[in-house]
Amino acid sequence: MSCCNISDTPAEARDLSKRIHVEDKRLINCSAVDVNQLMPIKYQWAWEHYLNGCKNHWMPNEVSMQKDIELWKSNKLTADERQVIMRNLGFFSTAESLVGNNIVLAIFKHVTNPECRQYLLRQSFEEAIHTHTFHYICESLGLDEREVFNMYHEVNSIRDKDLFEMNLTSDIMRSDFNTETVEGIQKFLKNLVGFYVIMEGIFFYSGFVMMLSFQRQNRMTGIAEQFQYIMRDETIHMNFGADLINGIKKENPEAWTPAFQSELQQMIEHAVELEIAYAQDCLPRGILGLNAGLFREYVQHIADRRLERIGMKARYGSRNPFPWMSETMDLSKEKNFFESRVTEYQVGSTLSW
Repeated sequence: MSCCNISDTPAEARDLSKRIHVEDKRLINCSAVDVNQLMPIKYQWAWEHYLNGCKNHWMPNEVSMQKDIELWKSNKLTADERQVIMRNLGFFSTAESLVGNNIVLAIFKHVTNPECRQYLLRQSFEEAIHTHTFHYICESLGLDEREVFNMYHEVNSIRDKDLFEMNLTSDIMRSDFNTETVEGIQKFLKNLVGFYVIMEGIFFYSGFVMMLSFQRQNRMTGIAEQFQYIMRDETIHMNFGADLINGIKKENPEAWTPAFQSELQQMIEHAVELEIAYAQDCLPRGILGLNAGLFREYVQHIADRRLERIGMKARYGSRNPFPWMSETMDLSKEKNFFESRVTEYQVGSTLSW
């Protein structure tokens, strides 16, 4: 029985519900059960990611930008510091939209599991909030929004990363694409690796380091706080994506061939070089105790962690030059992450990490 051919008659619908079993559910290519049948939940990890995303809810206009506005209008930021801020706003503003488009137009269609779809709906909303955030920042600082949102046309390192991701989306948006063949499953997995492992797990993290370095000096604290919120969202996104990839691998082992893994490793290695070029573009001379050489180590270090997360071998063996980033994500070692105006949001204080 196809997921798309469910009778509308109440008697048949009741009869169908009796035949839905948790073991019949699959992450992709499920034709045995109703794709909208949430219960019983088979993939508890997907539901937990959804609940954690809900607990992490926030809105950008709940963050005060007054200190940032005063500092931005002063002469206390160097030209290099302003460039770092502008380049990261330019990249993230387009990247978040690309991720949202990929979820809605590509991934959601082919994931046939309802609890995973529930999470994807939540993630889509979060991507919209992130895009809203960059509009809010531009509006607060009085920036030219066209300059920020069109930067991918003008800065080669931003354009190259965006094109890398858009090519992955176009592969699975063709009208004749499906995941019924091994080749189709591999293309779908390649998209998931490209967006969850590379875009959200590698491409975003250099920017997080740069923007949170301002926060460590108690400067541009409003923007940094919003980037910190975004990083919390992205951590859940990345973990959901890795669990989804690993689940599809388990259910479709014929697709996870040595040759395919080699292809994915080459793709990740190419992405690492794109990200290093982006860091060099943002930091031609180095600021805030940061330089492009440190980012080569950092990008390689996190690439190794992402490879391991999807069951592949580490490639680089580089150290982490920014150990404080781990502390930033480990809320048990720091103050309540929501000790700001966002604390007043009704679910903010319930989040535990």
